[in-house]
This record gives sequence, structure tokens and C-alpha cells, in this order.
Amino acid sequence: MTYPDSSVRSKALHERAKKSLPGGNTRTTVYMKPFPIYASHGEGCRVWDVDGASRIDCINNFTSLIHGHAHPTLNEAATKQLALGSAFGMPTESEIDLAELLASRLPSVDQVRFANSGTEAVMIALKAARAFTGRPKIAKCEGAYHGSYDYAEVSLDPTPEAWGRNAPVSVAYAKGTPENVLADVVSIPFNDIDAAVSLIREHGPSLACVLVDPMPNRAGLAPADKAYLQALREVTREVGALLVFDEVITFRLGYHGAQGLWDIEPDLTTLGKIIGGGFPVGAIGGRDEVMAVFDPSAGKPALPHGGTFSANPVTMRAGLAAMELLDEAAFTRLDAMGEAVRSGINEAFRRQNIPGGAVGLGSLLKIHFTDKTVRDYRSAYMGEAESRRLAAFNLNLLNNGVLAASYGLMALSTPMSDADVQEIVSAVSKSLEALASTA
Repeated sequence: MTYPDSSVRSKALHERAKKSLPGGNTRTTVYMKPFPIYASHGEGCRVWDVDGASRIDCINNFTSLIHGHAHPTLNEAATKQLALGSAFGMPTESEIDLAELLASRLPSVDQVRFANSGTEAVMIALKAARAFTGRPKIAKCEGAYHGSYDYAEVSLDPTPEAWGRNAPVSVAYAKGTPENVLADVVSIPFNDIDAAVSLIREHGPSLACVLVDPMPNRAGLAPADKAYLQALREVTREVGALLVFDEVITFRLGYHGAQGLWDIEPDLTTLGKIIGGGFPVGAIGGRDEVMAVFDPSAGKPALPHGGTFSANPVTMRAGLAAMELLDEAAFTRLDAMGEAVRSGINEAFRRQNIPGGAVGLGSLLKIHFTDKTVRDYRSAYMGEAESRRLAAFNLNLLNNGVLAASYGLMALSTPMSDADVQEIVSAVSKSLEALASTA
């Protein structure tokens, strides 16, 4: 089946959706032209659309479904809890169980606070840093995505005209962003120690925290240099700011997360996606003294925090089951699959003599159509020609049976077999061959 020609039901659903949803859409990230493909159901590493086409799912709901679709163990955990109740105006033992597991895997985390999404987790972590330090400003890396909180999305997609000659400039992502938000966000370059440290020292007295993703997806998915993260750790201590790791995505890189791989201990860590077992979730973890800003036991805390569905037991039980399945052997297998896919893709690029390749670590990879070394947002930035090649490639890949993010991201899952890995590499190879034939 070929999109868009054979996607009759998806087209009809989109026409219907446009009447009740702006642009026929609730998530900008899943929008496609001329219309999005609507999912019917998923099983394991495959997803079916409403027109009956089956594809290997390499989006996995934007990295959140590390065990693929409808995993029987996760379904059992969620269904068992649903029979007991989905949410209460009371705490449940389930939140203790999942918090204890997360704290046991992250050396930097003593205590955990649950939320409903990665966006919420980052927002609350930034507020916690302000409450703990009494300072207003945050620093974040240019081009890095941290959810849709005003402060966290500053300088998410600056164009070359806004880059500035030296330090990155704080640029609004969404129209209507207040100027005072921009004034309280310091944009720092990723993987540039001297420039980042200089900016952090310059703003140190007013800086509450430095927010960093060790392998930022929207900024190219290039892994951070260990020396860069070490420098951030040292300079934040020097100026009295907190170091916040956004591990909403990178927690899927290893048993102890990205911070375990890099051997860096932040003050706060944000989590989401895979820790919910397929259900909405977010979490903030950190040292006892920092997490004390949430503690209501002595009266109004420094940072009051609620949430109607935060720590709901369905998410907690499914998340606990998901994390228990992610043992050391599971991560070893995911690492091997990721390396096989990246190697196969890079060989396909060489074979077709097309500039580009795959970067990433573990079960995450991103395809770039450039012969430059991708190290940060600017080196990953796509010009018009590169954007056209990626769009054409994505359409070819879709019609060769693989679903990937429109910006080149792939996230693998535990149900994938060696045959599935080879099918992904073969689909990429066919898609690049088609691209080369039309160049």
C-alpha cells in the first residue's frame, strides 16, 4: 500500500477532524502533508493504520514505548489495576514502589516526585531550582527540546540569522512569548566547553540552574562529550546553580540512564516516557536537600505541587512492570540492535554515495543528510536541500514499511527481532536507492 494514494480512510478521518480540531490535529508532531496516517492498532514492534497497512514502528510514540505495543505483561499490570480503580484522591502503594525502583537505578536520586508528562517534569524541575536557590534565571542549550513550558522552549529552533556571532541569542519559539521569559533564559552552546562555561559564570549570581539533555534529540541527537558535562557539573557548583539532567528520552540509554553512562551526577533529573509503561507520566528526582522544596509536612512548602492524575496507580503499575522488564540483559540487547541499525544505515549511505548517516547511542538514532560532523544544533541544522532530501527519504521509508519521525529520529523496542532489524536496514537502503535514482 502506498501513501497517500491508498490511505483512503486516513484522508476521510482527517477531513472529519478538521471540523473539530484546529488543522485536524492535537499534536503538531504527528501532522503530515497532505494528511496524517491514522493508527488502528499495534502489536509488538508493528503498527497498523486504518487502511490496513502494517509497518515496523520506529517512532514508538516518540521514544516512550520501549516495549512496543500491547505488551502482555504491561497490559496485565494495567488491567489488574483498572479493576481496582484508576485514580484516587489518596496516595497508593504503587507510587512508592516505582519511586523506590527509580531511586535505586539513579545514583543522584534520593527522592522522586511524579507528574503527568515530560513537559510537566521539566517545568516543575525548573521551578524547584528557583525555589531552592532563590534565583530567577535558567540556562539551556541552543536547539534542545525540553517540552512546551515557555522557559524550556526558548531558542528551540533559531534560524542562522538569529545565531549571533558569539554567544547564542535567546529566541522565542512560540508567538506571544513574553520578553521577560527571554530575559530569564541564557542560551548556551552544546559541546562547547569554553563558551558555555563563560556564559554560566557571567550569569552565575542570578542563575538557578543549567538544564541539559546529554543527547538532545532536536539538536541533532549527538551525544555530549563527557568533558562538556563534567565542565557543566563543575561550573554549576562554582556559581551555586543546580545542574538539571533532562532524561525524559535518554533514560532509555541504559540501566542507570545517561548519567550512568557518562558517570555524572546532576542535582535534579527529569524523567517521563518509558517509566509509564505506555501511559502518561513524568517525574522529577534529586537529592534529599533539593527535593525538600516539595515537602508539605511543616506547612506550605517552598514549592506547592499537585496534579489530579499525578502518580495514578494505573500508570504506576504499568511503569513498574515496564522498568522491571528493562534489566541489564534487555539493555545489552537494545544496544546491539541500535549498533546494527546505525552501522547498516551508514553503510547504505556509503553505498549510494549520498552525504549523511546515523548518529546516536543505544536504542536511539537519528538520520542526517550532511557530510558534516554533527555535534550540536548548528552542525545539525538543515538547509533547504537537506530538508527536501529528508522529506523525500521519509516518504520512501514509509512506503517501504518503516515508520520514523519526520525529522529522522528512530527509537527501537525490545520486541524487535534480528529479522526486524534487517528489515529496517533494508527499508532504509531501498529508500536511499530511490532517492539516489531521482537526484
